Amino acid sequence: MKLLLISALLGCIITTYAAPAEKKVNWCVKSIKEQKKCNDLATKYPLFSCIKKETTQECIKAIHAGEADAITLDGGDIYKAGLNNYNLHPIIAEDYGKDSDTCYYAVAVAKKGTAFTIDNLQGKKSCHTGLGKSAGWNIPIGTLVTLKKIDWAGIEDKPVEEAVSSFFSASCVPGAKEQKLCELCKGDCSRSQKEPYYDYSGAFQCLKDGKGDVAFVKHLTVPDAEKEEYELLCKDGKRASIDSFKTCNWARVPAHAVVSRKDQELAKTIYNNLMEVKDFKLFSSEGYGAKDLMFKDSTQKLVELPITTDSFLYLGAEYISIIRSLTKEKDTESKSIKWCTVGHAEKTKCDTWSINSLTDTGPTLECPNAASVDECIKKIMRKEADAMAMDGGEVYTAGKCGLVPTMVEQYDETQCSGSGASDSSSYYSVAVAKKADNLTWNNLKGKRSCHTGFGRTAGWNIPMGLIHKKDGDCNFSNYFPKGCAPGSAPDSTFCEQCAGSRKPVGGEAEKCKASSQELYYGYAGAFRCLAEGAGDVAFIKHSIVSENTDGNGPAWAKELKSDDYVLLCLDGSTQPIANYKDCHLAKVPAHAVVTRPETTAAITDFLLAEQVKFGSSSSGSFKMFQSDGDQKNLIFKDSTKCLQKISSPKFQDFLGIEYMSAINSLRVCTDSTSELEKACTFHSCQQKD
Repeated sequence: MKLLLISALLGCIITTYAAPAEKKVNWCVKSIKEQKKCNDLATKYPLFSCIKKETTQECIKAIHAGEADAITLDGGDIYKAGLNNYNLHPIIAEDYGKDSDTCYYAVAVAKKGTAFTIDNLQGKKSCHTGLGKSAGWNIPIGTLVTLKKIDWAGIEDKPVEEAVSSFFSASCVPGAKEQKLCELCKGDCSRSQKEPYYDYSGAFQCLKDGKGDVAFVKHLTVPDAEKEEYELLCKDGKRASIDSFKTCNWARVPAHAVVSRKDQELAKTIYNNLMEVKDFKLFSSEGYGAKDLMFKDSTQKLVELPITTDSFLYLGAEYISIIRSLTKEKDTESKSIKWCTVGHAEKTKCDTWSINSLTDTGPTLECPNAASVDECIKKIMRKEADAMAMDGGEVYTAGKCGLVPTMVEQYDETQCSGSGASDSSSYYSVAVAKKADNLTWNNLKGKRSCHTGFGRTAGWNIPMGLIHKKDGDCNFSNYFPKGCAPGSAPDSTFCEQCAGSRKPVGGEAEKCKASSQELYYGYAGAFRCLAEGAGDVAFIKHSIVSENTDGNGPAWAKELKSDDYVLLCLDGSTQPIANYKDCHLAKVPAHAVVTRPETTAAITDFLLAEQVKFGSSSSGSFKMFQSDGDQKNLIFKDSTKCLQKISSPKFQDFLGIEYMSAINSLRVCTDSTSELEKACTFHSCQQKD
């Protein structure tokens, strides 16, 4: 009897642990009609539950507080939800099919037969989806302000709503406080279903009812049966048919997206639960007496977003700048240049530079710090930093995220005397091994590799691109079973040989980080990895061996001899270190300073003035192109002789056809694309070719 009882108890325990309850997703809804649809979904699929709030803002607060888990939002609301006080992230995008994918077009619609265009909108009556919404407010009002159709000097002058109410004779802008902006509304002018003219279908109904002359909506709003009765207003002053949205629109903006708290497990649960829904029409509001409930009715499918996507990366820098121009004071001219640094050593050098550069007139230098170059790219995009110098592979990623190269490092002093722009500065990517190991390019498979960093030019893109071209395998751990490529995933075989910082406390935590805290990071770090026996081959820049042997370089390199190392040539031969012009993997573009498009002039002027004071020929104690202590190539490469202007702001022109071809072919291997780059290029409407 006891045995039976114990068996029964064990069975209960096993059952309890073997079948944990599925986590429910609590969806936030904003109307009785939406709640009805959500409840019907929850009845069929108990993985969902529903919570009703009155407004989008209340739903955002509820998700932040953990009372709800998810809601689908428009771009303007995604921006608000992503601010620090809520910190919600977009996790799943709506996809509207082949004409738009995960983006849509913001358009202006008018009745056919009315003669006005964008050039004479003043004095007309307008219908908007809602205050702060993308197609209905941010894009059209931002465009009209930019084109100086709406006279507005900024929020310090007057609220933008006041300027808009002076431009249109009457409007319906659900959510507005200005009386004239609610004059055409049918209900309470709230950003909710209580206002019949709210959202896309509501703004179109406002136009259809003859209340307004123009409706600002998305390109899929006008029903097929009614398209012949309406036209689009184009930004060039013309009109076009409703189906001409690809050539006649005011902007292409990211689709609506599901947002939730920053929690990868919760994001995966929400996506998996939605994928379980098979026989319920998620993308139809038919029978509920309203449109676009829970999701837009025009949605074809849902697309999971890259895990690093936040509201800024999802919306893109251009759209964010439109929102900022309408919600915040206009940027005043900053008296400081914010240089992004990675790691403690770079920050220390930058702080020294800042102290030395202090003047009563010119801009001051600030030194924000980040964990990696990718984090610096994000900071520059967000205006939390302004510039940094980076490797060609990082220039490629930054370019894909909308940043531009402005100055290039020049390593040939004879080229520095010219005052013109330069695109010719370059260096050689080489493979180095110990002479005693008898390695060649042809017998590297199975050996251990040392890389400057994951995604960097000489250390990754060039050698791995060549290896991929040779054997076609994207799983590079099949070629190099162990290695050190700082910035790789922590569980990658390309972190196994990394050293960390070797500090007694926290040293292991720095292992494989893409910063100077990892001793094997960067050019000198990859060579140190080889020299200390952690790897068999190092992929570096041509000058690194001579800079760290024969008495040159930091303490760890003092006993090293350049004659003990050889270059591995692509033809299978080896050559002395000095013969890099005849034996290299590729000639590649030099490192470049990257910034936002609108700050190129300020950064260029600042750096030209600074290198006069602190460049290689200056006599001062601080040197821009020199690093003290064990760590080299801080902020700029130590081999830099000067910085020169780049003639074209396009990153493609700077990197050149051959390098662009190499890196694009390597992108066939998705594991060779950083999470940041994936997030920046997720939308077809944000891709930088």
